[in-house]
Amino acid sequence: MLFIIAVAKNKPEVGGNVASMPNLLGSLNCKVEKKARETRTKKQLHKPEEVPTCQESIHRQLSMVDVLQKIGISRHFASEIKSILDFTYSYWLRRDEIMLDVETCAMAFRTLRMNGYNVSADGLSHISTDLSDTRSLLELYKASQVSTSDDELILDIIGSWSGHLLRQQLKSSEAQRTPLLREVEHVLDSPFYTMLDRLEHKRNIEQFDIIEHPILQLTSQTNQDLLALGVMDFSTSQSIYQQEYQHLDSWVRESRLNRLPFARQKLAYFYLSAASTMFPLELSEARILWAKNGALTTVVDDFFDVGGSKDELENLTALVEMWEQQEETEYYSEQVEIVFSAIYISVNELGSKASIVQGRDVTGHLVEIWQELLRNMMTEVEWRTGGYVPTLDEYIENAVVTFALGPIVLPALYFVGPKITESMVIDPEYSELFRLMSTCGQWRI
Repeated sequence: MLFIIAVAKNKPEVGGNVASMPNLLGSLNCKVEKKARETRTKKQLHKPEEVPTCQESIHRQLSMVDVLQKIGISRHFASEIKSILDFTYSYWLRRDEIMLDVETCAMAFRTLRMNGYNVSADGLSHISTDLSDTRSLLELYKASQVSTSDDELILDIIGSWSGHLLRQQLKSSEAQRTPLLREVEHVLDSPFYTMLDRLEHKRNIEQFDIIEHPILQLTSQTNQDLLALGVMDFSTSQSIYQQEYQHLDSWVRESRLNRLPFARQKLAYFYLSAASTMFPLELSEARILWAKNGALTTVVDDFFDVGGSKDELENLTALVEMWEQQEETEYYSEQVEIVFSAIYISVNELGSKASIVQGRDVTGHLVEIWQELLRNMMTEVEWRTGGYVPTLDEYIENAVVTFALGPIVLPALYFVGPKITESMVIDPEYSELFRLMSTCGQWRI
């Protein structure tokens, strides 16, 4: 069973000002109600009895954003969240006095940086806190984990002492595991960069006491609606992912890849890696492409390593090189036919879909990626059969391609973000990023 929840990709630009900030929480609450209880009368679920201070308002808004992200339903509130973050960023840039509140400052730093805003850790350098204030210490510790370079000494120092103090609090409070202390324990044991977001969402839905944040003062009905929406999204996405996997499983059988005795069947592995990272429901084509090409590259790798004779491998390589001259196709064996047909049909099908998304023909680029892969794999075969021992530089240069991330990662880029122009594809930076990615992957296994 895959535990995945979808999120949104669009973030409309919306302005914000001090006077409007208290109403944003009401807007969020209304949206929760609309999504989870569309048949009920639309009304604002919560409106503070007293107008909060600006610092309290920003803290409350960021806390709500945090809750929505924790249970995986922030995609329903993209415009409101963008407005809150823009408003918070404007205060961050002004070094406004509201940022002297430790918890607000740390939460703002983490949330802004995690959402792509350019914020410096220097903003955390002059804060002071009550060393027994668990919430502030926890926010400081979480903020310290979003370092973007090796020389952010401020974050290293904050992470070290806040983590130490939090561990001391856990030791002295073993008998009373409150929701807050359980959250502290989880954050210390499982840094966010080691966890899949979808699994975190599942955990937070199951342990919904994360919503117990005093400053939010959410109504019981709002809590129920938030939970209902989280569960609904989780269930819907589960159904979609299972349908996609069933489609892929049928594709393996129709392509006869399951008949190849030498081939590892890695479809589930590749689909899970796609669904756990490219989780928005609208990225279906990217997930399918990733999984198909992952399964195909595994089959091709096994064919070159153990399954095919040199004649078969030369035949397959030649067929891929002669992509446009299929009337001259001659298969050395049934194995070659199965492997080549699966590559040819899948690349053309996915290339057509990617071309529609990009507004230009990109199938040729996908073909070139496969051609380069097979050429380099054939080079390794020639080294092996000829008894040639390559230099380390020769091996690494060739292995960057034969690690086979090219057909998996590069075509998926056409489905996951802004349009990619031909000039971007031929830019040296594009090739260098791919080289670095493949080098890191190669040496990690």
